[in-house]
Amino acid sequence: MNKALAVVALGLSLSLAAHAQTIYRTTDAQGNTVFTDNPEGGGEEVTLDSLTVVPSPGEATSMAPVAQGGRDEPDTAAPGQPFMPYDRFGILSPDQEETLPTGAAGNVQVNLGIQPALREDHRVRLLVDGRVSQSAMHTDTFLLNNLARGEHVLQAELLDGGGAVRHRSSPVTLYVQRASVNLPSNPNNPSG
Repeated sequence: MNKALAVVALGLSLSLAAHAQTIYRTTDAQGNTVFTDNPEGGGEEVTLDSLTVVPSPGEATSMAPVAQGGRDEPDTAAPGQPFMPYDRFGILSPDQEETLPTGAAGNVQVNLGIQPALREDHRVRLLVDGRVSQSAMHTDTFLLNNLARGEHVLQAELLDGGGAVRHRSSPVTLYVQRASVNLPSNPNNPSG
C-alpha cells in the first residue's frame, strides 16, 4: 500500500513540474531569438504573463447559467451592450419563389423570424432589389405596397444600437403579377 501511495505521489509531483516549466531566452549566431526549456544554453530566464483563455462559443454556452426562459444570460443583455447573435434571423413569409397574384395589387406582408426576440436597441430594415424600402424599425413585420410587376428580391438587415448592419438574411425571390393594359386579357393565361 505504501509503495502504491509513493508511486501516486511521484506521478503527481512530476505532472505538476511539467506544468510549471521555466523558459529561457537566448540569441543564436545569426541573431535570432530562441526560447527553450534548457538552462544549459546560457540564456536568461523569462517570466511569462498569465495566459488569458477565451472559451469557444460552444463552451461558453455550456458554462453560462441558463435563465428562466431557457436562454443564456448574455443574449438578454441590456441595450447598449455588445452585439450578440440571434439564433434565428430570416424572412418567414413570403416563401421563396412565391407568386403574388394579380388580385393582390402588388401588396404583400413580409414576416421575419427573429429568435430570441429583437433587442430594444436593435432595428430591422427591409431591402427590395438591393435598395432600402423603409427606414429601420423595431419590428418583425413589414408591409410592401404597390410592387411593380415582375421579379423582386427581398432581404432583411439587422442593425445594432449604433446603426451598423450586423446581419443580412438570405434573399427571398418574389414574383408579382399585375394587370396590364398592354397585355390582352386571357383567363387561360396565368401570367396576366
